[in-house]
Amino acid sequence: MNISTQMEKRNVGNVFRLYYFVVFFGLGALFPLLGVYLKEYVHLSGVQVGNIMSIGPVIMIFAQPLWGMLCDYTQRPRQILLLTLLVTAGMAFLYSMTVVYPLLLLIAVLLAFGQSGVIPVSDSITLSYVQRVGGNYGAIRLYGALGYAAAVLISGKATDYFGVHVIFYIFTFVWVMAALLTGLLPKQGTPLRANIIEGAKTLLKKREFAVFLVCTFLIFGPSQASNTYLGLLISELGGTMTGIGFAFLLAAGSEAPFMRMAAYWIQKAGMNRILILAASVSALRWLLYFFEPPLAIIYATTISQGISVGLFIPTALQYVRDMTPPSMQSTAVSLYATAGGGVGAWFCTFIGGFLLDRFGIQSVYLAYFILTMGGLLVFLLEAARTKQIEEGLERKESA
Repeated sequence: MNISTQMEKRNVGNVFRLYYFVVFFGLGALFPLLGVYLKEYVHLSGVQVGNIMSIGPVIMIFAQPLWGMLCDYTQRPRQILLLTLLVTAGMAFLYSMTVVYPLLLLIAVLLAFGQSGVIPVSDSITLSYVQRVGGNYGAIRLYGALGYAAAVLISGKATDYFGVHVIFYIFTFVWVMAALLTGLLPKQGTPLRANIIEGAKTLLKKREFAVFLVCTFLIFGPSQASNTYLGLLISELGGTMTGIGFAFLLAAGSEAPFMRMAAYWIQKAGMNRILILAASVSALRWLLYFFEPPLAIIYATTISQGISVGLFIPTALQYVRDMTPPSMQSTAVSLYATAGGGVGAWFCTFIGGFLLDRFGIQSVYLAYFILTMGGLLVFLLEAARTKQIEEGLERKESA
């Protein structure tokens, strides 16, 4: 590799890093505080907040394949990415201009439709690039976690000085910046979805894969939905907007080092043990929040998200890839993402809003504890069953 090629590779890598930092900075600025804004400043009910916050995962279930097919058909992923970023930025700006619930719900639908295409299209372009020139996808995506962590602190501080509406302006500004950066990304992209219907049917017939989707729904769904209600829990215990931002800073910032070390720990301990550890830490965290501990403990335990999410995501992705043939891996990852980040996040966010209205914030985290423990139990039973089958085959071979 000559010097000019090395410099070009480094420059493109820096563009990717900046792009992910900016995109996730916008997500970190808006969504951790959006539930608090809707509840305490727009004065929506818990059910209404749950409806708005849960609409994103629902839209993602249907919209992600559509964006993928559009990329496949046009072979213009950068242009599709530009469109999704600008649509989402525009919807976020409109968010700040109304307090009428039906309009807020409509804006949430349109925002979610645009946003649902951003991450998968971005990842497609990135994976295509690193596969072509070599590199570490995880080292690039790591800057997304750093951007998210920085944003929750900065946006929390900004709301104290300028009011909570500033979260919409920050999001809009940085996503327009991200849209401009798409012009510097490589042109090459790979299709996001290939024969997703046929592939899904084949994969869902595999017991091991189907059971893992159920586990992902039960374990990762509460982790995703908790981002909506953690701010409300801290606010109820007397925390400020800056305090909420600090909590999300600790939570998101803790993910980065664990993501970087995930491959090493998977090699040392095995995927099953890492997944069990991540689920166990999540369950214990939700149980602790059920008892509404002092704010200092809430802040301290947000660091556990590094284990529960920072380890779970890369381990689960490798787990899914290892159990599926190469020709179906993109479909398998899509189904995994939909199970946890789509259906799971929607269900847990929706049920959280219902419980918040009826029984208070404690009941939300009790439900998340029960769901996570259910997912952990299903995973342990399936792992034991698989081990028993493998031992039986070994005995037959030795006989």
